[in-house]
Amino acid sequence: MDLNTYLNFRGNCREAFEFYRSVFGGDFLIMSSFREAPPGTEIAEDELDNVMHVSLPVGDSMLMGSDMPTGFGPPIVPGNNFSVTIGADSREQTDDLFAKLSEGGRVTMPLEDMFWGDYFGSCTDKFGINWQISFHDPQEE
Repeated sequence: MDLNTYLNFRGNCREAFEFYRSVFGGDFLIMSSFREAPPGTEIAEDELDNVMHVSLPVGDSMLMGSDMPTGFGPPIVPGNNFSVTIGADSREQTDDLFAKLSEGGRVTMPLEDMFWGDYFGSCTDKFGINWQISFHDPQEE
């Protein structure tokens, strides 16, 4: 299992991650825009070039982020614009962690198989902390 940080922005994710790359060094593993989203994803035309996902290795961890499209979740406010991410070791562990973390809190995206290949969901726990839990099965590639 690994634990990482996911940051959300309102249109300046690319700028922020270029800054983080200048601080920490390294190269992005991925930098994709909403233009690369599956057909039917409802994104405003003026937000299609915003960052859908970016990953920057920092030591043994991963700093990840995206721009939050208009209408996706509550407004971005410094302090609520991050999630702790967990890369689980199995689907069963993902289900267990998700159930425990969301108990008494709020499910923001139910666990399901996603277009990028992970079993993924997100929730806010009863203390107001945002969590993203996923499992990637390399045998399914």
